[in-house]
Amino acid sequence: MSRRMRIYYYAVLGAMGGLIGWQLSNILGLSFSSLIYLSDLIVGALIGLSIGLMIGIAEGLLTRNPVHALRAGFFGGALGFVAGAVGLPLAEFAFQVSGGGAAARVLGWGVFGLLIGAAEGVTGRSQIWKGVLGGLAGGWIGGALLEVARGWLGEPQIGKAGGLMLLGMSVGALIALIAVLLSRAWLEVASGKLKGTEFILDKFMKLHGPNAILGSDSLKADIVLPDPDVAPQHAILQGQGTHFTLKDLSTSGTFINDRRISQARIPTRAKIRVGNTDLVYHERR
Repeated sequence: MSRRMRIYYYAVLGAMGGLIGWQLSNILGLSFSSLIYLSDLIVGALIGLSIGLMIGIAEGLLTRNPVHALRAGFFGGALGFVAGAVGLPLAEFAFQVSGGGAAARVLGWGVFGLLIGAAEGVTGRSQIWKGVLGGLAGGWIGGALLEVARGWLGEPQIGKAGGLMLLGMSVGALIALIAVLLSRAWLEVASGKLKGTEFILDKFMKLHGPNAILGSDSLKADIVLPDPDVAPQHAILQGQGTHFTLKDLSTSGTFINDRRISQARIPTRAKIRVGNTDLVYHERR
């Protein structure tokens, strides 16, 4: 899936997470406890769990990597749980201290989005700070939309449902949007089952940072290509700070612009071939 389509899917899955959170919170009810902050902590944790889980699995679903989807979903759900448990009581506290100003609640929703964005930054392909920035912006915007929806729609339950969907959609869309706009390097799959899919590589570009393994085994590779002619660990991308080098790990060969390499720097717009899969390397300076 292209980087731009990623924004759409992150938004849709985030909205689904908000809707699931609404249903879960309805099971408990907003009057779960006479202590408003305890009630907010529990309900917020459920909402955060749902939105964090759905946004977390988005990247794995887009790249058809179930292992990554489960790992990222678990981590995103866990941090989302914490984000909601912190963010909703904080939003309520700001609301009470300000004398009932709905705009004050947006502060808490910003913290909520920030923590979910941090989780995506850890498990995704972009740096953590990009996830944090996108999540914070999404939390602010989504929190404002949530408060507007709750006030504009006469029925409280409908307003809550619509508001939480808008919150999840905003957090998901802004996390993906910031990652796309600020991405420095990515691989585009030009042939095969994942044709059109783009893997953002920013997380791996740092010198002496983590390397990215290209291969067919979802347990052993970071960039998984469903191609029987691709080895479980076929090649390795090594960040050099401003560019990447590609090192062959296979017996069948790795090619850059139709030239077999053992290890070489990747020029921008270069065509990489592993097995029967072609990829194009993009670099933004």
